[in-house]
Amino acid sequence: MAVPQQSVEPDPVADQTGQQPGEHTKPRRRWRRIVLVSLLVVALLGAGGVVAGGLYLRSVESDIERVDAFTDVPEDSRPQVATKGAMNILILGSDTRDPESASGSRTDTIILAHLPKDRSSAQLISIPRDTWVPVPRSKGGDQGGRDAKINAAYAWGGVPLMVQTVEKFTGVRVDHVAMVDFAGFKEIIDALGGIQVTSEKAFTSIHPPFRAFAEGPQKMDGEAALDYARQRKQFADGDFARIRHQQQVIKAILDKVSSGGILTNPGKLNSLLQATSGSVSVDKKLSLLDMATEMRGLRSGNLFFLTSPTKGTGRVGTESVVFADAGRVRSFYDSVRRDAVSEIVSGGKK
Repeated sequence: MAVPQQSVEPDPVADQTGQQPGEHTKPRRRWRRIVLVSLLVVALLGAGGVVAGGLYLRSVESDIERVDAFTDVPEDSRPQVATKGAMNILILGSDTRDPESASGSRTDTIILAHLPKDRSSAQLISIPRDTWVPVPRSKGGDQGGRDAKINAAYAWGGVPLMVQTVEKFTGVRVDHVAMVDFAGFKEIIDALGGIQVTSEKAFTSIHPPFRAFAEGPQKMDGEAALDYARQRKQFADGDFARIRHQQQVIKAILDKVSSGGILTNPGKLNSLLQATSGSVSVDKKLSLLDMATEMRGLRSGNLFFLTSPTKGTGRVGTESVVFADAGRVRSFYDSVRRDAVSEIVSGGKK
């Protein structure tokens, strides 16, 4: 949808580096791999498996890197808890091997995962990285304090400013934060022996070795699936197609985990967990063992992938951005706050 141009002040990050927000050439650290898969894989172990594997999971958990996600988030500016027992996890993702990604400091993927209080399902809400939002001023006041693409928040103030920005945009309180490197898909998928993905059309990758993807269902190894999840320029809806492809790959991983005999094969399960847990980064209070116990009934059939409501793309000054549908955003995230799962699912569909 075409949106009239708006004026915008020069971007201080772009002015200083020649890059857009989030594209620093010297990332603070290399982002970690597929925490989302780790959380959901251990959840699939079931009650008996969780109890039997408790000590092992605690050992795995001790190797996980922790980040200070909330210390610099002013409590008086945060949304209140609306539904006791429900949980919202902010998942920030990058792809450090993507030729189009300048560095791991970019938040290429922003997902708000809502876990209802009964833990019978999960809703993963993708927020397009170019969504134009108010970014609060970072601690110290040297960055932010104006409208920008939502992924500028991480470049300007790290995880705490990203939490503030998402909470301000959605009105939903973030309980935990997880960080993901989608390049880790390769190791995960290869440990599973490949996955089945259905492509909406035939197309050729824009990245070497320029794979040709056929229309319809096909088996992909780790490299092919990662390549598929990166593609967007061959599709009319651009970055929305990339979001859709990432969601397809995540769902295919969970389908393979739950149906491929992985959970009953100790060797395969150990390989899968080792491929993920050694590079996981989460906030200081998130417990894999607790999550596994609470989410033991979760399957891909009750995992819903949604996209934050938008009214299309346009330009603000020289920047190409995504405009949120303000009215639908308010009602959609109000459903998230109230833990109204049926409303969340229906409200997130285009």
